[in-house]
Amino acid sequence: MLKGKSAVVTGSTSGIGLGIAKALAQAGANVTINGFGDKAAIEAERAGLEKSFGIKAAYSAADMTKPAEIADMIKTAEKTFGAVDILVNNAGIQHVAPIEEFPIEKWDQIIAINLSAAFHAIRAAVPGMKARKWGRIITTASAHSLVASPFKAAYVTAKHGLTGLTKTVALELATFGVTANCISPGYVWTPLVEKQIPDTMKARNMTAEQVKQDVLLAAQPTKQFVTIEHVASLALYLCSDAAAQITGATLTFPRSALKPV
Repeated sequence: MLKGKSAVVTGSTSGIGLGIAKALAQAGANVTINGFGDKAAIEAERAGLEKSFGIKAAYSAADMTKPAEIADMIKTAEKTFGAVDILVNNAGIQHVAPIEEFPIEKWDQIIAINLSAAFHAIRAAVPGMKARKWGRIITTASAHSLVASPFKAAYVTAKHGLTGLTKTVALELATFGVTANCISPGYVWTPLVEKQIPDTMKARNMTAEQVKQDVLLAAQPTKQFVTIEHVASLALYLCSDAAAQITGATLTFPRSALKPV
């Protein structure tokens, strides 16, 4: 389906990002993965994409807090593969704390990685997409792009910002064959979610099991975590010709519409 296309997926050395990269590679796209982690493990994932799916895969160590490195990542991918047809903004971090105790440096870091990085990547990738009259911009925004939770001021702010950015970009690119959409799942069982459980236990005076059942899954009607494969499948669909008229959308699942998460 995507043979001959090239994708950049930020925050893709593990979790949702890696799942999306694998789905795109399986569909025939060359991919650039990005993120931090053990160098040997990252190389194993990169090489595994090539071996498993018969595509070309590259790795960028670009720091998502540094605009120049983000722009260079896009430029390098264009030189390596001839284009960046698909951009998936997935990089994200989390911190849980009451607003009066929220560290300023954590606020700045979360806004930079979760929100500003998407702007910088889109800004760099759009000229090529417009010139080719084809492109897919997908942003992992989370249910927190539509509803809030206590103790997550920076994360909720960033995710709300992503929906506004996506809608604006969708309008600007609507006549160029380029779509921009947000995927906003409820809680997906990933290392990012698992790592926030201790902070949430402290902030809410709960046990780990209470956090899972009464906080993480409370607003999800299925009472189950979304899987990485669910998110990756939706991302793949948004890259298809069948989704050519879907743009500016925030696609969320599964959650109760009015409950905080």
